[in-house]
Amino acid sequence: MAKHRIYTTPFAGVYPHYVAKAEKKGRTKAEVDRVIRWLTGYTQRQLTAAIKKETDFETFFAEAPAMNPARKLIKGVVCGVRVEDVKEKTMREIRYLDKLIDELAKGKAMEKVLRA
Repeated sequence: MAKHRIYTTPFAGVYPHYVAKAEKKGRTKAEVDRVIRWLTGYTQRQLTAAIKKETDFETFFAEAPAMNPARKLIKGVVCGVRVEDVKEKTMREIRYLDKLIDELAKGKAMEKVLRA
């Protein structure tokens, strides 16, 4: 089975869309970065480097320093897909990130977004 094209898409190509979606709803780039760092364990420096290097999504998640175990608490539908039902690991991580960005853009408190 062929890989989904999102796996080979540079994270840097989608990142501005995450930021724009959040900013359009009054949130900030810093908040988007915080959500990504919470999910993946990247430091701000590592995140910036991955974006600058144009790391693809598959590598971005494969090289994540410490995926947050609390991500399993992320539930719901994003892009018509129930995130907790996604079987493929990398796609599930991508959907977790999509769901977190959606919640941020919908105005959820950061503590709730980060499952604190």
